[in-house]
Amino acid sequence: MNTAENDCCAPRREGNVGAPSAMNTPPEQVKSQVGSTEGMICIKAGSYKVGYQGPEARESDGEGPVRELKLDSYWLDKTAVSNAQFEAFVQATGHITESEKFGWAHVFIGQLPASKQRKLRLTKTVEGLQWWYAIEGAYWRKPEGAGSNIKRRMDHPVVSVSWNDALAYSNWAGKRLPTEAEWEVAARGPDNVSSMYPWGDELEPGGKHRCNVWQGDFPKKNSVADGYEWTAPVTAYRRQAGGFYNLIGNVWEWCSDWFSPSWHCIEDQVTRINPSGPQSGENKVIKGGSFLCHDSYCNRYRLGARTANAPESATTNLGFRCARDA
Repeated sequence: MNTAENDCCAPRREGNVGAPSAMNTPPEQVKSQVGSTEGMICIKAGSYKVGYQGPEARESDGEGPVRELKLDSYWLDKTAVSNAQFEAFVQATGHITESEKFGWAHVFIGQLPASKQRKLRLTKTVEGLQWWYAIEGAYWRKPEGAGSNIKRRMDHPVVSVSWNDALAYSNWAGKRLPTEAEWEVAARGPDNVSSMYPWGDELEPGGKHRCNVWQGDFPKKNSVADGYEWTAPVTAYRRQAGGFYNLIGNVWEWCSDWFSPSWHCIEDQVTRINPSGPQSGENKVIKGGSFLCHDSYCNRYRLGARTANAPESATTNLGFRCARDA
């Protein structure tokens, strides 16, 4: 997994540079039925198809084949968790994010001031991914490091949070992180569409922007044709069928599953498994693509697309939303 092709979307935190003396991964979450369902949408139990197999598929990511699975009823947040919501969690619990403990997070080069770009060009880059920098002092409240803030982005998705931070938030809210299957079924809408995107096979139907992805020449020039250079508010763009916002584009979203490109059939259900088990150093699934995705480099903003990242990683294009059992 530690390749430029897979890490282009959200680079992994490598090594122990700046790491605290002990990074304890929280225990796996249990089923939750205690959190409020306000701002959530219920998906009814049933059989659904997920996955993608076609000319756009990335076989190494394990997108295909298309398969059918059964899900129990569940709730999913209508939007990604916002900065305002995450701030309420931090104020209530005193939670310190992993980026704060490590002392840095990954930031996309275009989000940095020009002066800082020139200064850092030969240092702190991710090998093979020169558009990502490890920036000291970057965390959810200061996503681009010292001098940045979220005062005008309280309604934007929280970023620079690890899977472990997302899990801590969901536990506090009496919820959990969605499974990959739950996330994808919600994105496919009540009709369980088999198209590339929730609204069809065209990214911009009728020339209308339906999500926040890169326009222009990646990674040098973003034309901002869709209205947002980086993240957009969690309720930006037209709602998808079923009532969800921005399950495609804007920010990648953490799922509960450990990543594996293999599938295993159990009776009449299909469940993603990791043969080696959830060991330290493995990766968690992320879905949906982000504002940095572009067809010329990474088209993982498709419904069936998927990739993964290490649970302790944090970047400026990676957030989450929560689920709850019904």
